[in-house]
Amino acid sequence: MADFDFALGEMADAIRDTTARFAADRIAPLAARIDAEDWFPKELWPEMGALGLHGITVEQEDGGLGLGYLEHVVAQEEVARASASIGLSYGAHSNLCVNQIRRWGNAEQKQRYLPKLISGEHVGSLAMSEAGAGSDVVSMKLRAEKKGDRYILNGTKFWITNATYADTLVVYAKTGDGSRGITTFLIEKDFAGFSIGQKIDKVGMRGSPTAELVFQDCEVPEENVMGPVGGGVGVLMSGLDYERTVLAGIQLGIMQACLDTVLPYLRERKQFGQPIGAFQLMQAKVADMYVALNSARAYVYAVARNCDAGRTTRFDAAGAILLASENAVRVANEAVQALGGAGYTKDWPVERYMRDAKLLDIGAGTNEIRRMLIGREVIGA
Repeated sequence: MADFDFALGEMADAIRDTTARFAADRIAPLAARIDAEDWFPKELWPEMGALGLHGITVEQEDGGLGLGYLEHVVAQEEVARASASIGLSYGAHSNLCVNQIRRWGNAEQKQRYLPKLISGEHVGSLAMSEAGAGSDVVSMKLRAEKKGDRYILNGTKFWITNATYADTLVVYAKTGDGSRGITTFLIEKDFAGFSIGQKIDKVGMRGSPTAELVFQDCEVPEENVMGPVGGGVGVLMSGLDYERTVLAGIQLGIMQACLDTVLPYLRERKQFGQPIGAFQLMQAKVADMYVALNSARAYVYAVARNCDAGRTTRFDAAGAILLASENAVRVANEAVQALGGAGYTKDWPVERYMRDAKLLDIGAGTNEIRRMLIGREVIGA
């Protein structure tokens, strides 16, 4: 089947080709084991770094490729097509961590942290959520008190992607009261008083490690404040649009993976003397899957282009991942149904796609929050 040409440009096409070859050769053969063993193959990180995948949006003078969010979405899509779990960890590393440091870090911070994150020698993470502060992020309890030339952090973070392997973490903590009392810190895994708490066993996205972070009188040098003191909400919110746009690429990859599995099956599986793809109900199912994928692609790519042009809107970034996430859940469910009993076994990957797809109905802001945000912005309430 020929792919629809979205005319993304030579650079995006080149990124897709390079990433797709790497993902097919190195990630896809590991995908089943990654899921079954909840295993994070850290050795992939330097290989991805060598291809430039970790620094796609980072300026060339800081060691990146100097490209845009469109190219980042395309890379994200192709990684997730091979393994959504690796795609999630890749997005948390390259966008939530690397891109935030690229956008908000000062010259010394960029020089200190970006090279090893971009090369893949180090793994990055971002810590925003807590057990009692998810959608209501301003209610976070992790506190940072200034003492001399350092801050002392006490509290916990929860649901943190890449936590168990992260060398550098972008962490938000309370330095005051209200929305203007949050500050962003760059945390290193070896800081005194910092440790990893309980590991979280998830239904899907297994192999993308998720855990609790524990801060017990964790000492953070003053120079590790990223952005203005008390300006953490601005740092956080300004990154959410790009986070949602790039992570929507995971859902595109899952939908393409579903079609990659379903189409050959429908051509080869026979019932009543003919391939089941000859039956109109199955053709309709595939048509719906194909349209769901390409409609989501069109919206996500358009929003990514607007991000690159400085014209993105918060409600469209939310809208793009809302459409992609719900379409992916539906497409994955249809993929299981198309394979029938086989689809409900571990012998075929579609049950993994179904489990993996559900996460982004919840992560990066739930679909309920996305709808609230879009409705409020569109109405002007």
